[in-house]
Amino acid sequence: MATTIENSNTVIIDTGCANLSSVKFAVERLGYSVTITDDITQIKNADKIILPGVGTAKHAMENIRAKGLVETIQNLTQPVLGFCLGMQLMAESSTESAVSSKEDGVSSTQAKTSSTQGGSANQINCLGLIPTTISPLQAEGNRLPHMGWNTLTSISDHPIFSGINIGDYFYFVHSFAAPLSAYTIASCDYGSNFSAAIAKDNFIGCQFHPERSGALGSKIIQNFLTLEPKDLISVDSVQKEKTDS
Repeated sequence: MATTIENSNTVIIDTGCANLSSVKFAVERLGYSVTITDDITQIKNADKIILPGVGTAKHAMENIRAKGLVETIQNLTQPVLGFCLGMQLMAESSTESAVSSKEDGVSSTQAKTSSTQGGSANQINCLGLIPTTISPLQAEGNRLPHMGWNTLTSISDHPIFSGINIGDYFYFVHSFAAPLSAYTIASCDYGSNFSAAIAKDNFIGCQFHPERSGALGSKIIQNFLTLEPKDLISVDSVQKEKTDS
């Protein structure tokens, strides 16, 4: 058993729609103390924040709005890591089908002001933290959801991927995905290429489940927990150059 790092100020946001205990255990296994909470003050005062999620963006955003957390999350300046649906909630918009009930996440928003409102039947307004959209994964005949182990086909030099290599396996469960963009920091292929991870400023999202991805998933979580905010400055500069070019 690892020695608990008592001065760790890490929180897992309680969205009311995630297997929070597995995420909590994954952090504690590394020796860090962590709190599951929807308390706005605790979230604002945390050093590191994890945004997990399973299910649909519609349900997740209903919960987040009901808890009054939309503006709080949008204004966070400390490092935030999204898992699966949590990643998709960071995006701008989603075309999640209103009839889908088993898919992992989606997201959306026109802008921060509109993200407090519900979207249309097929578009869910979410957090609008990273300029990308979520749409059905183009699996090209492969079974959906994309469930199981798959490899990363590209990785950027983002510090979240320190010690991770192209070809490493991670565990996925999803039917919606973000396209490749200037904010893609890792990609995967399942019938088509999609963003396995995205990032902008202090917000980082992984489409895969780090908490279910064995030693390499633990490495991702460890990288996040030891991440210094200053390490994200140069990464954001590189992304800005990509966006402007």
